[in-house]
Amino acid sequence: MSKFEKLILKLLAANSDQNFEFTDLTKVNVEEIINLQPKGNKAKPYQVKQVGELLLKYKLIPDVGA
Repeated sequence: MSKFEKLILKLLAANSDQNFEFTDLTKVNVEEIINLQPKGNKAKPYQVKQVGELLLKYKLIPDVGA
């Protein structure tokens, strides 16, 4: 499993929204323009959730197997 796939799974797990690194959140490409702002070196929890919802909406979830 690649680092990117692990990052996506962490984002979609939604159990670490408050501890999600801002630089990691900016590595996720989505089809919509969204405003991302850091809170220190962390991403704002509601923005992590917003990116996760867009990944699901556009089916950008990598196939990581089971």
